Amino acid sequence: QVQLVESGGGLVQAGASLRLSCAASDRTFSIYSMAWFRQAPGKERELVAAIGSGGSTRYVDSVKGRFTISRDNAKNTLYLQMSSLKLEDTAVYYCAARTGRATVSSRDYAYWGQGTQVTVSS
Repeated sequence: QVQLVESGGGLVQAGASLRLSCAASDRTFSIYSMAWFRQAPGKERELVAAIGSGGSTRYVDSVKGRFTISRDNAKNTLYLQMSSLKLEDTAVYYCAARTGRATVSSRDYAYWGQGTQVTVSS
């Protein structure tokens, strides 16, 4: 069972950049499809970005061109580089993993981190 630990969240002003990291405990990290989800107060958890074991990526439309998901299999770490942050990006960001291809539904992911808060202020 893979354990995931997110870091890098914080309070930033609109327009700033932030990089989230997700460290995985499993040495077979490379076989997992990984994803970043977020959940704002009163809203459902939504996919932000996903990356397959082969490196293919997908993004929610609202972050395309601003966020970049990447992975370093040698370090067992997933990243989310966020730039041009907006107020609406404020949420708890979760790292998730699953075997098989990357999908958009949170129900497909078996392993989750504890989340890291990202707050964007004006």
